[in-house]
Amino acid sequence: MSQQWQSTVEQLMSNSPLKDLTDNVKTFLVGSLRNLDVVTREEFDVQAAMLARTREKLELLEKQVTALEVQLK
Repeated sequence: MSQQWQSTVEQLMSNSPLKDLTDNVKTFLVGSLRNLDVVTREEFDVQAAMLARTREKLELLEKQVTALEVQLK
């Protein structure tokens, strides 16, 4: 697309009601997403890793309890 044509399209878009609609939709979406209870992927990965370690510890403790119960019988 030529520079002049691109400039004309950009000018028409900036003066168009469509621009206002686009801005309003973006504002609405950003506001809606902020109200959701979400976390970043990094935070999710950290929590998933912590949960995996906790499960491993729980499994180990369950085995130890089972072994102690066997000893008491």
